[in-house]
Amino acid sequence: MNIASAKQVIKDTVRIYLKKDKDGEYCIPTVRQRPIFMLGAPGIGKTAIMEQIASEMGISFVAYSMTHHTRQSALGLPYITTKHYGESDYTITEYTMSEIIASVYEEIDKRNVREGILFLDEINCVSETLGPSMLQFLQYKTFGRHCLPEGWVIVTAGNPPEYNRSVREFDVATLDRMKVISVEPDLKAWMDYARERSIHGAILAYLDVKKEDFYVMEMSPEGRAYVTARGWEDLSEMMKLSEEEGIAVDETLISQYLRSERVAKDFAAYYDLYIKYKTDYHIAEILEGKAPESIYEKMKNAGFDERLSVLSMLIESVSADMKETLVLADGVQLLTPVIKAVKDMVERGSDNDAVYRTLSAALETQDNSLKILRERGNLSRHRKNSIAYAIDFYRHCLNGSDRELKPGSSHPCLAGYSERVGELKENALEASSRLSNLISFVRKACEGGNEPMILATRLTSDTWSSRFIGTFGNEDYEKLAGDMEISERGLELKQKIAGFDI
Repeated sequence: MNIASAKQVIKDTVRIYLKKDKDGEYCIPTVRQRPIFMLGAPGIGKTAIMEQIASEMGISFVAYSMTHHTRQSALGLPYITTKHYGESDYTITEYTMSEIIASVYEEIDKRNVREGILFLDEINCVSETLGPSMLQFLQYKTFGRHCLPEGWVIVTAGNPPEYNRSVREFDVATLDRMKVISVEPDLKAWMDYARERSIHGAILAYLDVKKEDFYVMEMSPEGRAYVTARGWEDLSEMMKLSEEEGIAVDETLISQYLRSERVAKDFAAYYDLYIKYKTDYHIAEILEGKAPESIYEKMKNAGFDERLSVLSMLIESVSADMKETLVLADGVQLLTPVIKAVKDMVERGSDNDAVYRTLSAALETQDNSLKILRERGNLSRHRKNSIAYAIDFYRHCLNGSDRELKPGSSHPCLAGYSERVGELKENALEASSRLSNLISFVRKACEGGNEPMILATRLTSDTWSSRFIGTFGNEDYEKLAGDMEISERGLELKQKIAGFDI
């Protein structure tokens, strides 16, 4: 199965394992909860989906790579203690708590969330000395005398032997105690993830054309050549930062992430073309609705690969606008309940000290939320920016707040909130206008081609654009979707930004 299907299967399994009966006991006892074993090629996103699952389910997450563990660190260290048996004392050997088990208890104490996922990567690369103890752990959830706390599900991952010389194949006795899921590289599933994570447009456009280069494992005269999903994602981040700093994105840099000389060379050449297209096609003018006729003609006469690249650039640019607007929208949504409470307090004649305490508590809540998400390691850039937006607003209100609020006067934060809503509306209108200009350009420049259908499909399937359109609406999209017969996805086009008003 692909990584998206594996994510859903694992999520469903964790939900069932954590299901309790009317007496508050787990329906499937801990000892009968088979650990999940994801078997798949390296770099396809196994760790990433586990972090996502824990975040989406609101449970804790602890990850370990088993290649780094010895028998001592996994089991604990021996020490001598005294036990009284019958009428005599005896010295015996016991073990300190396993580092792995201890880290789970530390996570429980830190987050005060008693259920979670323990993710053990490279599980089939454990040393021979640790193997028997690992088998015991997978079956009984114990290392030595120390048990994994109730409510913690074990998920493991490993690579097939052909990808890793250190792999030890599990015997039937071990596999029979696990729930095995085989995961294969899947471009479509990864592209959905990549668009949500804002992977560099050049990578998305290249893989649209060169699908066979998404995942490569082959032998070359220099040794094994490989390209993985992890490599593409890490390259994307490096490309964006390099562009910001004016550092060349060339074959030397690309080949550090795409470990296939052929793919690195091809993508480096494509990236140069991608940058050239950005200039030649006046992307900014197209989205402002000011594209000269020569650009329409150029697009009409271009080859399909070139047209697809330009289309990807246009979508990437509009998607960035929509994401920026949604950051503001999510920030305003965080503010809205608090501002409504403040408005009610002002209307009831509450003193400004009470308002000040409400705003201070809201600021502390968002600060703590940001801290917790950072500690868990799954804070998305979008969520971070939305929370930072709310924090900035509260700090601004508290720093400029007059503690002596006059009777009948409005609190400054209410006016500040109205300004933020106005900014959001303007931003949404501008992003919607640019989206309409994109649709108009593609309809005219690519009439009779597949590009309008590709555009409609992308806008519908992409997380950010579908959410933007669902929130703010766009008549040109509705018409395009209707013409392309994909409007049945049922976007909620009636939810407008006016809903933020108080």
